[in-house]
Amino acid sequence: MSKNRIYWFCQIVGWTMLIMAEFAIFTFEEGYRSDYFYEAIATIILCILLTHLYRLTIKRWRWVQLPFFQLVPRVILSVFVLAVIMTIINLPIDKHLLPQYLADDPSNVLGYLLNWCKSMLAWVLSYTAYHYVERSRDAEIEKILLKTSIRESEAKVLRSQLNPHFVFNALNSIRALVLENPTKAQHSITQLSNILRNSLLADRRKTVELREEIKTVEDYLALEKVRYEDRLNCNLEIDPKTQYLQVPPMMLQTLVENAIKHGVQKAITGGFVELTTWLEDYLLYIRIRNTGVLGNTEASGGFGLKNTAQRLELLYGSEASFRIQQETADVVCAEVMIPMQSAGVFKRTEELKRV
Repeated sequence: MSKNRIYWFCQIVGWTMLIMAEFAIFTFEEGYRSDYFYEAIATIILCILLTHLYRLTIKRWRWVQLPFFQLVPRVILSVFVLAVIMTIINLPIDKHLLPQYLADDPSNVLGYLLNWCKSMLAWVLSYTAYHYVERSRDAEIEKILLKTSIRESEAKVLRSQLNPHFVFNALNSIRALVLENPTKAQHSITQLSNILRNSLLADRRKTVELREEIKTVEDYLALEKVRYEDRLNCNLEIDPKTQYLQVPPMMLQTLVENAIKHGVQKAITGGFVELTTWLEDYLLYIRIRNTGVLGNTEASGGFGLKNTAQRLELLYGSEASFRIQQETADVVCAEVMIPMQSAGVFKRTEELKRV
């Protein structure tokens, strides 16, 4: 049911129950009178019209957006004005219909005024309080949506970042192969194309299956192998149980690229890159070991490491972790731990956001 229908339902039912309760008491004590019944119906209609006019007024002038101390006097004045109008209309009619009960006594005016003030105050406070709660809730929802939008924008930027130096180096390596080994050059172009395509698609998907990410890493390592030849040794140990689990796109490629650029590349005799995945306690572990010296991560390798940490935080919050350490004097070890989730989890999350 829409808010507008709920409003009119509450208006009609609320005022009808209030006025008819008074009419029922009068009928029980004095007996049924058709003229008093018609007056009760007219009073219901009048109450609905007046309070609806109040509703239009506060919406027109946006009273609910006013500070509390500016709103209070307006509410009090509105209640008094509504009560005065109802008293001016009802009291003369009741005097005409029930002269035996209502003499020309000033106290009757005060009694009617107080009685209608109570009824109108209850309605005005209920309606105003409802709008205050709605406004607070809407503001909180807008705040959450804005925060989510910002986080999603940040995540898209992080997902789509690919080191341009790698592309230039790969193209130079392929150019050198064109004459000496055309078949291998064609294969390398296909591998580079796959990496670039995955990079472009990365901002459209929050996660991909690990096997897709591994394929991207394999293509990347194959291209780097063209460049470093025997100076680069690669070893991938992938647990078959982990292949269909979800990971952030291009995350492993970023870490492997970081391992080569700031580890193997700086080693005089070259080095190795080792990628291992396994499951433990419903958590997916990914470990990347490589030749190198960690040093200052902000000065060297800071981009790839910071990118990974930010993306994990945006996507998983405190449920994921990323750490990097100097395992031995010449070996660096980076380890990622994320919840064991399938694509269905993220699909259900997206569906809940649309509800």
